[in-house]
Amino acid sequence: MTGSGIPAYRRSARTDFRMWLLLVFGLFFFWAGSTIDPASNCSEDGRECAPWLVPLAQGLGAFVALAAGLNMLANPNRGSFVDPATGDLVWWQRRIGASGGDEGCIHPSRISRIRIVRGDESDDEVHLYDLAGERLFWFDNAVIPWPYELWAGRLAEQWKHIEVEIID
Repeated sequence: MTGSGIPAYRRSARTDFRMWLLLVFGLFFFWAGSTIDPASNCSEDGRECAPWLVPLAQGLGAFVALAAGLNMLANPNRGSFVDPATGDLVWWQRRIGASGGDEGCIHPSRISRIRIVRGDESDDEVHLYDLAGERLFWFDNAVIPWPYELWAGRLAEQWKHIEVEIID
């Protein structure tokens, strides 16, 4: 089987909307801290003043924007695809500062089970097991598209022996 029903997936820091949200959030706080006079950060009666909050918010904004910008500059990436030449499921996670990154591959005929453990909101876990019952390293929810059960279902549709286990 070619795996044509399994879409290729690739995500990088530059295409991850969360990095862009962090960058915008950080720049907004940095900008807001630059426009507010710390001395004016008092209640109307003048009893409660916290002029230190303005530079703190500005510094926090600068830190968040810098971290998001540097992450986008380094551009770590991850993803998976079914190799049309070999039929292997290939996945990778290249982190910041890693020369080669973490990667793995297995032919779907050697996969026994895909376990999806649902957590709170975005804390889902995805594990891939070979025929010997061994969990395969570096394969997790970061390398496949959400919703995970749809992706796993497509794989199990083409290779009927693969069991998809969903734990709530």
